[in-house]
Amino acid sequence: MAGLNKIIVIGRLGRDPEMRYTPSGKPVTNFSVATSRSYTTSEGERREETEWFDVDAWIPRLAEVCNQYLTKGKLVYVEGRLRSSTYETQDGEKRFKNSINLSEVQFLDPMSRPVDPETSDGSTGDPPPTPPTDNAEDLPF
Repeated sequence: MAGLNKIIVIGRLGRDPEMRYTPSGKPVTNFSVATSRSYTTSEGERREETEWFDVDAWIPRLAEVCNQYLTKGKLVYVEGRLRSSTYETQDGEKRFKNSINLSEVQFLDPMSRPVDPETSDGSTGDPPPTPPTDNAEDLPF
C-alpha cells in the first residue's frame, strides 16, 4: 500500500532565511513560517492562536531562490513532507521537533515574486488573473 506524507502551509516568515552549505557544498536554506487563526470562545472572548513551522529547503535551486527572495514578514505558500526528529537538550531532556522538508514554494506577496529573466518588461512571468464572471451562462459547468 502506498502512503502519502504531504503538508501545505500558507503563512508569514518569522525570520529571514538562513542558507548554509553541506560538507559537499550543497546549499540548504531554512526559515520559519507562522500561521494564525482567530476564534471566539464559548464565553464570547476573542482569541488568536499562532502555529510555527520550521522549513528546510534541501533542493539546491529551491534553497538559493528562498534565500534570495524571502525575508521576514513575507507571505508564502510552502508544500513538502513533514519530518519528525528527536534531540536532547543540554539538561538531558528529550525533545521532539517537526519540520517541513520543502518541495514547493510560492511567493504570495507581489513584490517578493522573482522576476522572469525571459520577459523584457520586468514582469513576474505569471499570466494575468482571470476576471470574475457575473453571468452563470459563462461558467463551464
